[in-house]
Amino acid sequence: MDFIFDGPIDGPLFLFAHGAGADAQSNFMNTIAQGLAEQGVRVARFNFPYMQKRIEDGTRRPPDRAPKLVEFFSELIRNSDQPVYIGGKSMGGRIASMVAALGDETLDSKIKGVICLGYPFHPQGKPEKLRIEHLKDIKAPLFIAQGTRDKLGSREDVASYDLNKEIDWLWLEDGDHDFKPRVRSGFKYDIHMQCVLSQLTDGFK
Repeated sequence: MDFIFDGPIDGPLFLFAHGAGADAQSNFMNTIAQGLAEQGVRVARFNFPYMQKRIEDGTRRPPDRAPKLVEFFSELIRNSDQPVYIGGKSMGGRIASMVAALGDETLDSKIKGVICLGYPFHPQGKPEKLRIEHLKDIKAPLFIAQGTRDKLGSREDVASYDLNKEIDWLWLEDGDHDFKPRVRSGFKYDIHMQCVLSQLTDGFK
């Protein structure tokens, strides 16, 4: 397994998974990983097998089904010799949350927290197909950063869901699924990313 490491060896370890369409070295992943590394967090990025094959042969392929991704992520945690924070961008965060909801004692004993950056509460254009049922089964602290106009779960959408009141939220005004606000909104993408990094860093302390 080839990890991309950022940050000090002795820092708290964060297993950071990519989204469905972009790999572990996308601009978003780089920004978060390097920003956390500067604050003393040891970030371990990785590509799911389907994405690694895409990188190697150049053939675009869809993600594997969720159970296969969950098993792959679970094995990374089992093989870790220290407690970990787990999470990811979009699909990566969803898979991390599913791992944390398995009710596996070995995994639960290692997971210190779950981080979802742009959680895909439903597929785009299909708000009736919710992906929230398992969230209530997560025992570790759960942090979700979300753009208020995310097409996979806007603030208006999420307000109607029956979710655990203990979820730690960061809402990014006018942000889309990648946290980018529209120019006319007056909000800045760089500031949004700084807010995400600041709140994440506090959570690792």
